[in-house]
Amino acid sequence: MDALARLFATPSLQAARDLIGWRLTLDGVGGAIVETEAYHQEDPASHSFSGPTPRNAVMFGPPGRVYVYRSYGIHWCVNLVCGPEPGQAVLIRALRPEAGLDIMRERRGTPDHLLCAGPGRLCQALGVTRAHDGMAIDAAPFALEPPTEACGIVVGPRIGITRAADQPWRFGETGSKFLSRPFPAVQRPAVSAGKARDRSSMPRP
Repeated sequence: MDALARLFATPSLQAARDLIGWRLTLDGVGGAIVETEAYHQEDPASHSFSGPTPRNAVMFGPPGRVYVYRSYGIHWCVNLVCGPEPGQAVLIRALRPEAGLDIMRERRGTPDHLLCAGPGRLCQALGVTRAHDGMAIDAAPFALEPPTEACGIVVGPRIGITRAADQPWRFGETGSKFLSRPFPAVQRPAVSAGKARDRSSMPRP
């Protein structure tokens, strides 16, 4: 099993952590992943929590696929489906811009540190739309490459949700200036999905 297959065979909590540093591009435009969030079917904050629908069908398909949805009817968000069980995905929240900078600048019109600092921003910078929903992450126009060096990882609560908002299932590259938002000063260790099921309150992206 190669590195990519191993990555997407792991549960979303582990995959979200492991994806930090991987290089994501679309038509050659993109960069290293510096921020992610994990979601799974028993998580009330996940789109998969209520079961399969036409909108979230990709989350219940094979791992290694791209799940794209529109947030608040405005911004596209890109997720990578993973896990040994259906309904799991990792939201890509931020990239370090590295490839196709001129294209990203034209699409976004912002300083470089804001080009991909947030799920909606990075989708605009890379040109992600609903048309990419269901595509394989390991085939053109996408590419996902493993990191060339290790990096420190910080952990904190997810952003912009009301259910399970206290779960520390957001991961980021330590010291990155390309994050969508700084992490809390005091970091907490990530809890396992199994422990999360015992929590009385939890949520969806």
